[in-house]
Amino acid sequence: MVYYEQMTQHGFDALGDEIEALKKKRPGLIKALQEARALGDLSENAEYSAAKRDLRHLESRLRYLGKQRRYADIVTPSDTPVVEIGKTVEIRFTDDDDVDTYHIVGKPEADLDAQKISQASPLGAALLGHKPGDTVTVDAPNGPYAVTILHVVLTYSGNQRAD
Repeated sequence: MVYYEQMTQHGFDALGDEIEALKKKRPGLIKALQEARALGDLSENAEYSAAKRDLRHLESRLRYLGKQRRYADIVTPSDTPVVEIGKTVEIRFTDDDDVDTYHIVGKPEADLDAQKISQASPLGAALLGHKPGDTVTVDAPNGPYAVTILHVVLTYSGNQRAD
């Protein structure tokens, strides 16, 4: 059974950009490997081992990203106030009235530092399908908590970011 991972078009394109950047880096790593190999005895050649490791890492990352793109299910968000992948959600934590804004994205795109949470995360899963004004309970590993949805707006429309 093939499992497809949901993501936004923006995330899909970002994977493509990373693949292209890595492909441009590959010739330099191959050249470094060839130069290190020309130094002689491979059993005691640290430069050769490092160059070989770097090239293997790059090839591995390319395979991983290729699979992420091959098995991507691109989600096009609707222009409604319902929380779904591709939307930005402003929420208030009911226990301390702290307000935060998150972008709901697919698992491959998740980046908490950039305020991007996966639809599969406890918070993302709890928010899906709800509208502004709804209070939802999040079943987090450290215990349940409640949040109230304040605003829901379209984040990504195709390749463009809606602000």
